[in-house]
Amino acid sequence: MAEKRQIPLRLSEQLYSALASWAEDDFRSLNGQIEYLLTECVKQRKKNGKYVSDMIDAPLDVTLPSDTREKQDEGK
Repeated sequence: MAEKRQIPLRLSEQLYSALASWAEDDFRSLNGQIEYLLTECVKQRKKNGKYVSDMIDAPLDVTLPSDTREKQDEGK
């Protein structure tokens, strides 16, 4: 297996929460999810020379709805 590099990464609390929830939905660790997303972005760029989105440099606006899992658990 190729050696992997470690890098420090700072994330806002909202972005961290969104990525952690997404990782859980995809049955990945948070680190694995971030690596997967970065890999897919690089593949896309190599494929057509563009980033995934034309809005990639736009300010990030991550708003999380109230925890829907709690609401789902209450209904059971």
